[in-house]
Amino acid sequence: MRVSIFGTGYVGLVTGACFAEVGNDVICVDVNADKIEQLNRGDMPIYEPGLESMVARNRAEGRLQFTTDAQAAVQHGEFQFIAVGTPPDEDGSADLRHVLSVADTIATWMDDERVIVDKSTVPVGTADRVREAVDHRLRERGARVPYAVVSNPEFLKEGAAIDDFMKPERVIVGCDDAVAREKLHSLYAPFNRNHDRLISMDVRSAELTKYAANAMLATKISFMNELANIADRVGADIERVRIGIGADPRIGYHFIYPGAGYGGSCFPKDVQALARTAHDVDYVPQLLQAVEEVNDRQKHYLFNRLREHFGGDLAGRRFALWGLAFKPNTDDMREAASRRLMESLWEAGASVQAFDPKAMDEARRLYGDRPGFTLCDSPEAALEGCDALVILTEWNQFRSPDFDLIRARLNEPVIVDGRNLYEPAPLASRGFYYYAIGRPPVAPAAGGAGA
Repeated sequence: MRVSIFGTGYVGLVTGACFAEVGNDVICVDVNADKIEQLNRGDMPIYEPGLESMVARNRAEGRLQFTTDAQAAVQHGEFQFIAVGTPPDEDGSADLRHVLSVADTIATWMDDERVIVDKSTVPVGTADRVREAVDHRLRERGARVPYAVVSNPEFLKEGAAIDDFMKPERVIVGCDDAVAREKLHSLYAPFNRNHDRLISMDVRSAELTKYAANAMLATKISFMNELANIADRVGADIERVRIGIGADPRIGYHFIYPGAGYGGSCFPKDVQALARTAHDVDYVPQLLQAVEEVNDRQKHYLFNRLREHFGGDLAGRRFALWGLAFKPNTDDMREAASRRLMESLWEAGASVQAFDPKAMDEARRLYGDRPGFTLCDSPEAALEGCDALVILTEWNQFRSPDFDLIRARLNEPVIVDGRNLYEPAPLASRGFYYYAIGRPPVAPAAGGAGA
């Protein structure tokens, strides 16, 4: 099948590569000429496991092209996917300028039947606005071209996006056109070999499903962080609580890990956008507001722990940060806990030495050569001369470190763990002060190493 995808960001690039992988003829179009040139050189603008080799393979075999030529893209594909960004506006609502601009572009150049697919995360009612934009341009052209608008939200996890697309848990198709629905069913057939994962519904329900899914997951995270804060105050261990409640199959173990607050490109903006939608229809979304408030407060947790340990004064101190990305297996630092912590430390007069396996270039792009910020070429190098180690991303290589080396390189044996990677008691016996999320802090055991 012939597929055109507008937008070569995270969603558009993964979608294009995966459709090409199963034999479709795909063109990805973007207004950013530098990004298109980069992709045509074979360089990836993002890190996602397996994506670089998939893009290279399908480009070499002629199934995947990158261009800035919107007219060629519209005339190429029966399916026109809109996969552009919907950043939050000042009031938290999704900014649809790019989505509607693409709709106008499609209507400007289409001369045969098209299925226009909203892949971007958009609020309820966006399909109606896309239709209005297309109809307006067609009237101006004096053209009558049949088309359908479909909502097909993405459910890709950064760090596992290829598997998520190739072996989806579900494919949501919101559509009021039976012919278009069958075409989408055919397009997704290669991903349904085991059983049919396509779920059909009306357009508005499909649009809401995407926001509902992310809001539910964000709620679970904030709920666990709320419990962790209670555990801090009553002397309980949130990790034991997590195991206890996760054993209930009605709750399960997914997304009940406490931490330093959720981040990334989806949860923060989608919770805000859903809350804004609720306000727009005169409903006060109290739970969504609380989810966001808890998350914002949680991002101060690690800084407050450091400030308490060092007697309220962090000026002149230096801290090692392991992890900058908002989660493992990505280089994405959008809304990452690391950013809030670093900016708070700098404001307090402290400096940072950081390491991340994949997000170093993104950190340089964001912060450049600012004073008090050093990027190191290894986790061990980041420790040198620092007053404490802070764990911010649960990369596998941080799970079993050499604790003797950590203690030797730090000025003081302090670990603040924002991902609860380690057990407190063994660290106390090794001579560490150890602080985690919702777990009783420990100090060096009497007679322990370094005590």
